[in-house]
Amino acid sequence: MIVSKSDVGIVLMNLGSPDSTAVPDVKRYLMEFLMDEKVIDYPYLLRWLLVGGIIVPGRAAKSAEAYRSIWWEEGSPLVVLTQQLQKAVQHDMEMPVEIAMRYGNPSPADAYDKLLQQNPHLKEVILLPLYPHYAMSSFETAVEYAQLQHRKKNCKFKLTIVKPFYEEPDYINAMAESMRPYLQQEFDQVLFSYHGLPARHIRKGDPTGKHCLKVEDCCHVASPAHNFCYRHQVTRTTELVAEKLGLPREKWAISFQSRLGREEWLKPATVDRLEHLPKEGVKKLLIVCPAFVSDCLETLEEIAIAGKELFIHSGGDSFTMIPCMNIHPLWVQSVVKWCKGIVAGDEKMLVKQ
Repeated sequence: MIVSKSDVGIVLMNLGSPDSTAVPDVKRYLMEFLMDEKVIDYPYLLRWLLVGGIIVPGRAAKSAEAYRSIWWEEGSPLVVLTQQLQKAVQHDMEMPVEIAMRYGNPSPADAYDKLLQQNPHLKEVILLPLYPHYAMSSFETAVEYAQLQHRKKNCKFKLTIVKPFYEEPDYINAMAESMRPYLQQEFDQVLFSYHGLPARHIRKGDPTGKHCLKVEDCCHVASPAHNFCYRHQVTRTTELVAEKLGLPREKWAISFQSRLGREEWLKPATVDRLEHLPKEGVKKLLIVCPAFVSDCLETLEEIAIAGKELFIHSGGDSFTMIPCMNIHPLWVQSVVKWCKGIVAGDEKMLVKQ
C-alpha cells in the first residue's frame, strides 16, 4: 500500500564521494572528510597540520588512482548506488525522497532545497543515515551536520532522525538473505570486515566511562554504553546474521579495515587476517562488509581488489567479496517499511530528542 502524506519528505544520507577522480577533487574531498573533528578528533591546529601538511598531500594522488580503479561510467559507485536506492524507495512512496552526503555533494542543504521546491509547506523531514552502527565518526557526525544545515537555513520543518538499525530484524534478514546465495559455494570461513576505529573513540564514546574496553568481554556484558558502542553493535550484527544463516561459530570471524595512522585501532585488522588466514588453513574465503549498505571505495577497491590480491598472494585459493545490500529487494522493503511506520506514528525507529 502506498503511503500519502503531503507534508512529509525523506532524506537518505550516506558517507559521500569526490566529485570526480581528478586529484584536486579527491584532495578537496579528503580535506573535508579528515578535517572533521569527529573523524580525527585532535585540536584544530594539530589536525590541520596533520591532515593538510602530511596525510592529504601524501595520499591524494594514490587515492585518486584507487577511485579510478572502481569508478563507473555514471560516476562514483557509492553515489550512483544511493541514487538507485532513492529511486527504488520512491517507487513505493508518494512522499518525496532525496539523498544527501556527509562529505561532498549533494549536501543536506541541497536535499532540503529539493524537498521544499516540491512542497514549500513541508512540515517534517525523516532523515535516515545509512549507517547501521553508531560511531561518532559516522552516524554522529552525519546527524550533527544535517542538523547544523537545518538550523543555518532556518528550516521551519521538523527534522526527525532514524536511529542506527544494527539489530533491527528487517536489516538482519535483508543482510542475511543478500549473503545466502554466496554461501552455496565451498568456503572455509566468512570474514565480517567492518570499518575500523581508533580504540580511543570507543572509550571516548562510553557515557559510563568505565565499561567499553575496560570490562572483560565488554560487548556481551549489559551496559548503557552499548547504545553508543560501535564495537558492541558490529558484534551484535555479526552474531544475529550468523545465527540467521545457520553459520557454526568456527565458520565466521570479525575484523576491522581501513586503519589510518599508528595509534591503537580495533583489532584484529583485516589486512593482518587476510595475510595470516591461509597459513591457518583458511584457503577459501568469503568476505562481507556490513558497515556499508552501498558498495564504495572501501569495499570495491580496498577489499575486492587489494584484499583479494593480499589473500591470494599469501597462499589463499579463492576469495569472494559478497556485495553490499545496495538495492537488494529486502533492503529496499526495509527502508520503505521503516519510513511508512514513522509516518504512521511508530516511533521505535527514531532517535529520542
